[in-house]
Amino acid sequence: MIEFSIIKEIILKNIQTTQQDFQRVFHGRGYSYAGYHFLVIDSIDRVLHIAYFKEIDASLNEKCMQLFEEIYLSKSYEAIVLQKRYLPKAPKELIFGTLPKEIFAYEEGMKFLLNFNDNQNSGFFGDMKEGRDYVRKEAKDLQVLNLFAYPCAFSVAALLGGAKKVINVDMSKKSLEVGRKNHQLNKLDKRRYSFMPYNILKSWSRIKKAGPYDFIIIDPPSLQKGSFASSTDYQKIIKKLGELSSKKCIVLAALNNPSLESSFLKDIFAEFAPNFHFQKRLKNPITYPNKEEERALKNLIFINY
Repeated sequence: MIEFSIIKEIILKNIQTTQQDFQRVFHGRGYSYAGYHFLVIDSIDRVLHIAYFKEIDASLNEKCMQLFEEIYLSKSYEAIVLQKRYLPKAPKELIFGTLPKEIFAYEEGMKFLLNFNDNQNSGFFGDMKEGRDYVRKEAKDLQVLNLFAYPCAFSVAALLGGAKKVINVDMSKKSLEVGRKNHQLNKLDKRRYSFMPYNILKSWSRIKKAGPYDFIIIDPPSLQKGSFASSTDYQKIIKKLGELSSKKCIVLAALNNPSLESSFLKDIFAEFAPNFHFQKRLKNPITYPNKEEERALKNLIFINY
């Protein structure tokens, strides 16, 4: 196990270099820091968000709490929140300061409303930054389909990049309502985006009607009980690409299941959508180090030839 003093030095150094934009301050989940797989820390504007992914012993927890108090007393943040991801419903606890009424994540001039109340996830995933950057660069004048839209960060990126129109599909009306607010926060033209609150696997005819699409984003949950499992359901989407896509359609296919490798996506594309050829895998942000890249987020780009 790495000495805590070394981990403390890394965290304090990263905090000193943070700007307003969302930043992963410490990423233990990638097994790059022996003994600290349990710990993830994010800088979210004026809020420091800490997540424990397992219960730790009292001695180590005391050291962590002393560090968090030191950070708060340095006046780097207005509030410090601890989330215990190993407990049912992943409860959050305000350990220092006062939370703002609204909390936003900022990225490259974009602004996203977060949910710190009753959700396991806040609604913003920093590790997907390279994916949003790619969409923003490539979506100009394109008709975009954003599957598993959640709060529609990809849609905001595409529209700011000049997309002709974005169709956002997600079965959660609550998520799409946050997505609507995110579009408003970024002052986007209402005529250039729309929402479909549908179960994707049961709504192909409705989705197809708004096509064909020049750019398709597939960013599913690894497992959503009763609706989607990446290991068995991903291929059902890939089978439909031919009906949904235009010629030279770009697909960004994301996979965040650590037990499935890039080859999983490449194989199902080869079998069920052979006209879509693999182009590249996007790099993950350097602030998310991972000893085993195939266990990390995988963003793969395919193009229809």
